[in-house]
Order: sequence, then structure tokens, then C-alpha cells
Amino acid sequence: MKAQKILHRIGFLILLLVSTLSPPVKGRAQSEKTTSTFSYQLALPGRTLSFPADHYSHPDFKTEWWYYTGHLQAESGQRFGYQVTFFRFGVRDRQSNIKETPLFTELYMAHFALSNISGKNFLFRERINRGIGEKAGARTDRFFVWNEDWSVEGDRDNHKISVKDRGTELRLELKSLKPPILHGQNGYSQKGEGEGRASYYYSLTRMQAEGELIVGGKREKVRGLTWMDHEFGSNQLGEDQLGWDWFSIQLENRSEIMLYLMRRKNGSVDPYSHGTVVYGDGTTRHLTLKDYRIDVLARWQSSTSAAEYPIKWKVIIPGEQIDLEIAPHFAEQELITNRSTRVTYWEGAVQVKGTLRNKPIAGSGYVEMTGYAGKVKF
Repeated sequence: MKAQKILHRIGFLILLLVSTLSPPVKGRAQSEKTTSTFSYQLALPGRTLSFPADHYSHPDFKTEWWYYTGHLQAESGQRFGYQVTFFRFGVRDRQSNIKETPLFTELYMAHFALSNISGKNFLFRERINRGIGEKAGARTDRFFVWNEDWSVEGDRDNHKISVKDRGTELRLELKSLKPPILHGQNGYSQKGEGEGRASYYYSLTRMQAEGELIVGGKREKVRGLTWMDHEFGSNQLGEDQLGWDWFSIQLENRSEIMLYLMRRKNGSVDPYSHGTVVYGDGTTRHLTLKDYRIDVLARWQSSTSAAEYPIKWKVIIPGEQIDLEIAPHFAEQELITNRSTRVTYWEGAVQVKGTLRNKPIAGSGYVEMTGYAGKVKF
């Protein structure tokens, strides 16, 4: 079966780096009696996610990422947004003979971005390593993912992040205040039409964060809130899909919202786009595209890439009586990943204000946008 699927979020970006090495994924693993025919499992309905085991790596699936975004406040009063992401991309299907032990079967990448909200400046670091020796990896028997001296580890509800690069360091201890939130249908998140055009997707939507940040030669204690995403699956971007807009929102009443729009080349939104409302007690409501509306209120053009991005939004969820306005703390939060995924995208810290059941409410969040600097070609 020809693969035509996009995994929600940056897994799509990773495929660009190694896309010239082999044909696309073709379904479940085939016989090892033939060469160059290994293929990864597809995300299909019916899988039951369990924890902490599903925090671990899933090498039977081609693409996987552990994604942390959050807002922090330092003792000095300065405010920051941050993104720490670890990617695993399988290349076993690209080996000339899978009966022999290949040099490496996994490619690992990592991104670290720091948005200084108070100073309105943006810092970005990236890494890429082959899965050789102990330089980078992701364990299958416990939750531990690393890329050189960057790492994330933990158990079901408590995680630790450690990142340092050229004088900038972030170390956080995270405690989840809610159980894992399963998106889509019990964690099966369909992204487009066709079997396997999906991922397994869950989040820890409200994690208490405490730790230490060193930036500009200054060491400070920080605390705040974090959102963690974990997805794994195997297929690629459909020919008709250009990119996506993804929103994570943490409201001050202890509820959260995840929404995304899968954008097509003709300007329409794929009807498989969906979202999740997470209530204060951890219960959820699945949203289909007809349950919410996202309107663009303003746009911004990058002076670096010349890409034009939406930069202010109105989000309306009528069934929840939610009416929100979302805007970044500053516009210049674009990532140009020439040393890793080689794709330009926007990911940044945003502020949220509006009404819930006709009463004022505020919050914070992150927005990610891909495909505005050009469609990724495989």
C-alpha cells in the first residue's frame, strides 16, 4: 500500500533529511528473506496505550518524537518560553540487506529553543546524530532519550530535562498534574484519509516545572508550566497536504485545549483535523473540525526566510462557549534548522485571553506552523 500520511508535527520535517535514501513506507514488516523490503508498522485503530511503557521508544514505528513546550518565570521576574524536542527516525527499511547487522538503524535529532519574553529575543540550538554507540538513543525498557548531553528521562508522571549548549543551560524537574491525555480515538489520531495515515498521540497537558536556567552568563531558578507531547507512527505527508497549524493552550482555570489544522495545497483544511478539550478534573472531549473555528486576524513576514505566517488568531469552540484571542509575545520565533531537519518553521510562545461561558479568562500556550516557507518534498 502506497504511504500517504502525515504524522502530526515535526516528524514530517525529519523525513526530508533522509528521503533520498529509499522508497516510501509500504505497510507492516515483510519477510526478511528479501532485501530492501523491511517496512515499519502503521498506526491503526485498536492499540491500547499504557504508562509509563508508552513513554519509552517504539522502534517498530518509523517516526517518533518527545516534545516539551512551556512558560517559565525566573526569580528576577524575567519570563521565558521554551521548546525541547527529541526525535527518532528509523532507517532500517533503507538497509541493503536486513539479514546483516547494519551500521545504524536510527537517526536522532533534537531542537532547543528559548524565547526571552521579557527581552523579546529568540535562541535556537539543534543536534543530529546517528544511533551508533552511546552518542544518541532512546531506550525501550525505560523512559530515557538522549542526544549527546541533552536528555529527558523519568517515570509515568515525573520527568527531568537537561539541555546545555554554548553557555546556555536548562534543567527542569517536571511533575504531571493530570493523567496522560489521549487524543483522537483513545490515542489513535487520524491525520488524513486512508489506512495508516495516523499516529498514536497523547499529551501531559499540565506539568509543574521547577529548575534552573543559565543564559547570558546569569544563573536563575525558574518555575512554571510545561506541555508534553509524544507521538509515534510511520507514514509520510500526503501529496495534497502542505503543512499544519498546531495550538496548545493552558487556561488559568486548569483546563487545556489542543487544536490543529492540516492545510491542503488548495488552501482548504483537511476534514481529519481535530482537537481535544481537557477539563480541570482530567476528563476530555474530542473535537472534530466542525466543533471549532480558527480565524487568522493578522499576518507577519519573516525578514530571514520571507515566509508569511499567521500571527494572531481567533479561536471559537461554540459547544464549550469558548471565545479566545491568541497572539505571540513577539513575532520573531522562527526556526531555520539547516543543521538538522533542514526545514524552516515557526514555533513560539503565545498569550491567550478571551471568554469562557461569557466570563473573562486568560492563559498561555504554544503555536507551531509548518509549510509556510514551502512544502517539504520527499
